[in-house]
Amino acid sequence: MKKPAGYDRIDLHGHTVDEAIIKVEAFLYQAYQARLNRVFIIHGKGTGVLKTEIARFLSTHRLVRSFYTADKFNGGQGATQANLVC
Repeated sequence: MKKPAGYDRIDLHGHTVDEAIIKVEAFLYQAYQARLNRVFIIHGKGTGVLKTEIARFLSTHRLVRSFYTADKFNGGQGATQANLVC
């Protein structure tokens, strides 16, 4: 069965840091249960606060093996790619 477009990404535009962290937490568990190897967290460029706080959160999350700025085809500086544990 083909998965719908966008199943591997979450868009956090317009969310506060607190709202975003709650959404990312749930998203990571859903992605892990779906056996995804990588996901994209779209936070936008803005002031950089959301990107910084998402990175801080991901750095200690037990389901995240590694993370870094997404490539230009997946959002570039406005998104983070997180690689999940298998």
